[in-house]
Amino acid sequence: MSVREGNVRGEEAGPPRRWLWRLIAGRVVVAALLLGMSALWAGGLAANAHESHRLGGVVPLVGAVLALSASYALALRFSSLPLRAQAGAQFAFDALLVTWLVWATGDLNSPYSALYIIAVSVASIFLGARGALLMSVGCAACYTATMLVFALGWVGGARDLTPASLAEAVETTGLNDVAFLVVGLLAARLAERQTRSEVEVREATSALASLRALHERIVESIRSGVITTDLRRRVYTVNRAAEEMIGYAAEDLRGKDVSILFGDITRQIEDSLRAADEGGVSPRHEAECLTSEGFLVKLGYSISPLSSESGETTGLVITFQDLTDVRSMEETSRRQERLSAVGRVAAGIAHEIRNPLAAMRGSIQVLRSEMQADPAQAELMEIVLRESDRLNRIITDFLTYARPRKFSLVECDLREPLRETFALLRHSPEVADGHVLEEDLPEEPVLAMADAEGVKQVFWNLARNALKAMPGGGRLRAEMRRPRAGQVRNTFTDTGAGMSPARVERLFEPFSSSTTGGTGLGLSIVYQIIRDHGGTINVRSREGHGTT
Repeated sequence: MSVREGNVRGEEAGPPRRWLWRLIAGRVVVAALLLGMSALWAGGLAANAHESHRLGGVVPLVGAVLALSASYALALRFSSLPLRAQAGAQFAFDALLVTWLVWATGDLNSPYSALYIIAVSVASIFLGARGALLMSVGCAACYTATMLVFALGWVGGARDLTPASLAEAVETTGLNDVAFLVVGLLAARLAERQTRSEVEVREATSALASLRALHERIVESIRSGVITTDLRRRVYTVNRAAEEMIGYAAEDLRGKDVSILFGDITRQIEDSLRAADEGGVSPRHEAECLTSEGFLVKLGYSISPLSSESGETTGLVITFQDLTDVRSMEETSRRQERLSAVGRVAAGIAHEIRNPLAAMRGSIQVLRSEMQADPAQAELMEIVLRESDRLNRIITDFLTYARPRKFSLVECDLREPLRETFALLRHSPEVADGHVLEEDLPEEPVLAMADAEGVKQVFWNLARNALKAMPGGGRLRAEMRRPRAGQVRNTFTDTGAGMSPARVERLFEPFSSSTTGGTGLGLSIVYQIIRDHGGTINVRSREGHGTT
């Protein structure tokens, strides 16, 4: 848009409505000040008939100003006339009022002729360059006409016109007219410059707004998470992809330390800034982040300095991607490789172990029933039977892990497997008097496509594992929630002994070392069933503070 177009559009739009209210109020204030100064001048400083005559001309003017101001206010409040037309009408009446005041106060040397200059200057603010020029021409015309009437004696009787007095009248009138026109030109020039500046500022503001909108659209379109911080690591901006990955809204993170997402990254920041100073590639880092819904996601991120136009580092830019699925696929691949090897071995040795084991158990049972053994021999036989049962359970778990059955996914209410699991636990000898079992389930059905038997086995293994971690008693709490559509979160929390970070890392590996007396396969089976359902399992534990 050109300056000329901006000027025209600005003049067509007219002044803001609040400006006209200020103009009306200012006119009343000026009239009151004029009345006060005239009264002071006529009454104390220069008390004479001539000054009293001038005061008599000011009083009606003030009354006229008050009446017109009331009319202006009503028109501004209720009239549908354009604001520019109302402002033009007000300034036209101002020129007439000043002319009346000059005529009422009497001669070529009336001090109130200076009000013309004020009217022209104010008109340039409200009406722009064109309005200032028209106002100056109108004021000059009114003043010239008034002086002509006085000089020719058309009002107040005939006057003695001498060449000297006529020359004085022409000189005074001409000088004042020139002053009015010069003030009008200067005011028009200033108004034009102001309009041009406003247009330039408006264009610059529009360009900056467009550039900012483009920048925001680009950042929002990036599928990597982008977070900017200040030098104190407080979050400043968060793009939409980051919100989706970490589950927090930008408003919830703004102003907070970025460590709530990535942990202590002091060393990573130093390494990244050093690489940037040396012109190298910013190193990649990984961190685990707990989302707002309690899910653990693995993020791969890099840190870059955020620089101002002068090159000064003003903050940090952290870009990251969700590596949860990638790492899960890698872990699944490793587990599948081990599982494949285990399956091949299991197929060959399962019957080779179970058949002799069954024969041994049967033989011991026959011997125990046919011979009268002393207590020591009976205890030995009982040990053999108990250990054979334990070996059979190990083989069963081993085969379940190595050759899992195929799931049948049907819509079911996930609350039922959990209720059945806790009902069986309450009648299990593994639950002692010091154990407390709690269930926190939604009132509405939690429907999902799942294998009910597989889900029940997951709940059973997790619950038994928690009970074994609390041999002296404790609280086991199971909670089921639906954080969002298409997801179900089941949380098992115990108050047991807890685990070290190293043990948590190997928790789902088959035959991992166990202090609870199990086979080391229960949680591996849990992991496999959950993965087959497309889910994830996360563990939070601390020694002496239980496990979730």
